Amino acid sequence: MSGPLEGIRVLEVAMYGFVPSAGAVLADWGADVIKVEHAVTGDPQRGLRRTGRYVVEGDPNPNIEHANRGKRSLGLDMSRPEGREVLHELARRADVFLTSFLPQARRKFGIDVDDIREVNPKIVYARGSALGPRGPEADRGGYDMTAFWCRASTAASVTPPGTEGMINPPAPAYGDTVSGTNLAGGIAAALVKRERTGEPSVVDVSLLGSGLWAMGQAIGISLRLGEPWEGTTPGAHGSPANPLSGLYRTADGRYLSLMMLQPAKFWADVCHHIDRPELADDPRFATAEAIAANTAEAVAILREVFAARPLAEWSRRFATLAGPWAPVQDTLQAAADEQVRANEYVRRAGELELVASPAQFDVTAPELTAAPSFAAQTEEILLELGLDWDRIIALKEAGAVT
Repeated sequence: MSGPLEGIRVLEVAMYGFVPSAGAVLADWGADVIKVEHAVTGDPQRGLRRTGRYVVEGDPNPNIEHANRGKRSLGLDMSRPEGREVLHELARRADVFLTSFLPQARRKFGIDVDDIREVNPKIVYARGSALGPRGPEADRGGYDMTAFWCRASTAASVTPPGTEGMINPPAPAYGDTVSGTNLAGGIAAALVKRERTGEPSVVDVSLLGSGLWAMGQAIGISLRLGEPWEGTTPGAHGSPANPLSGLYRTADGRYLSLMMLQPAKFWADVCHHIDRPELADDPRFATAEAIAANTAEAVAILREVFAARPLAEWSRRFATLAGPWAPVQDTLQAAADEQVRANEYVRRAGELELVASPAQFDVTAPELTAAPSFAAQTEEILLELGLDWDRIIALKEAGAVT
């Protein structure tokens, strides 16, 4: 089955994780994404082998595959006139120009909006930035750690009060991937607008704006109340007024999460599933108000009950539970989850298994293919432009292409 962006051509001039992950989503959706890399060094992300304490030796490398699967790679030196000529010819045939370059670099290499629109007035021009296209810091770069995690308030909001330092992001490229998906969605909307009106758009998404959006509800509450959002102390129950909203430890040291925002509605059902039916008629928990007033007592009871059986048994028992709950899983457990596999949220991409981008069309998961080796499709792409072998060899000799 063809993807919804089948036939859409994307020219990506970007590095590292954020903007390339937008290109990966577009490729998952069926677009032909040509990744332009430096003619000698390629995308610096290719050299990333260590992330925290984890070291990936050899290829394929998930650090490059995650944000670059399904693309074609062209090694190009945009600083040379011959290289810029090739780039403009590619832009002339593209539907989308996608870049992470800062304003000064865009001007230097002749890839700013006006430069690309001069060769293709109908192209959708998409920019990913650290801090947004306006304001005194629009020219500054940044990473997901700085702009998404720290500046946009997530770090302060998940770090418990009194903790020295801050809680780090849970995974590499965490904010990059969230922001890249936002950028891909903006590009898709711009393509719809162009189809309906003939007018192309300039699409901007920043790490800062995406981080704020992810924290949007908490920021709204903070602005309404005039106080910052604070993280909870580890080990504390999730809600001071709802025993059915929080974490409970099981006999094997695992955890399950309950998230039933209407505790009175689900209390009796929970009691029956944990073999404590008498609690359903306990006057301390008869109404929402009573449950809120006696949350500490309910939490103490539930902690004792859940600690008596392993998570696997609770999972079997809770298969028929009406209220929302989930096991707390690590990355390997999540990847092996039966529901994850049933929906093909993790799929084979060449030699690796990777997480697919989350949108599915017609109840079908996207087909994933491996990321390209550096400059692997250079000759193929140049031939598609109509260049003959004499011209391709001349470009190579000039150092304009790899």
